[in-house]
Amino acid sequence: MHLLRLTVRYFSATRAPTAAATLMLAGLGLPLAVTAQQVDDDSSASSWGLGLAVGSSQKAYTDIDRDTKVLPILTYENRYIRLAGPELAFKLPSYSLNESNKFNFGVIGKYDFTDYEQSDAPILNGMEDRDGGFWAGFKAEWQNSLADISAEYLTEVSGDSDGSAFNFSLERTWHFKQQFMFTPRVVVSLLDKNYVDYYYGVRANEVTADRAYYQGESAVNIEVGARGGYMFKKKHLLFVDVSVTSLASEIKDSPLVDSSTENRIVLGYIYHF
Repeated sequence: MHLLRLTVRYFSATRAPTAAATLMLAGLGLPLAVTAQQVDDDSSASSWGLGLAVGSSQKAYTDIDRDTKVLPILTYENRYIRLAGPELAFKLPSYSLNESNKFNFGVIGKYDFTDYEQSDAPILNGMEDRDGGFWAGFKAEWQNSLADISAEYLTEVSGDSDGSAFNFSLERTWHFKQQFMFTPRVVVSLLDKNYVDYYYGVRANEVTADRAYYQGESAVNIEVGARGGYMFKKKHLLFVDVSVTSLASEIKDSPLVDSSTENRIVLGYIYHF
């Protein structure tokens, strides 16, 4: 599942937010956090974020061009929900062992813009277009003094791929001089055979002399990435996020694919209200 997880935590003189709202931007799957500590503590509090991002991604399909988009960012969060673009999260009760160990839970729904059209690359000529889809699931996060660890299970509910995915991520954020942050991460994604077959399989009616029949199987992708942010005047955030995803052999073996990796870079700005 092509989801780039970019959690941008707003900070000022103290290390601010402990929760995160997500925004999946069209074509990039870019989550962005725009929260404040009072959202967790005050049921009447809310947080808004507005900005712009430029994202460039390279898929693994043979001879496909790099895809670059300019995308708006709009986020909202209060104590009970996180709404960001095509993703909505309903917060479940959290649990704190102590100040440095907190568990957050939520029910999430989102639209995944992973798709392709046969005009995107020569290898896809004659293929039926593959659409994105609506996904729903559950997410759990453990925030501790060493790292943020999260796991989420999602299933496609609109009847396009009928796929499901389990994502496990580990990341840690360092803050420098109150204004700078740096967060490396590792994300392991377990994709079921329906998902892999839908986006990387070749059906019997799509077979050509140069494109053999292929039926996808479940796969495990590994993403390594990092993001950096610069906060100024307490409301303005500049960020950059880069990532490389190592594709499973079940994807690399597809006749549609000629690369073992995919990569993304995102540059953006957010104004926090």
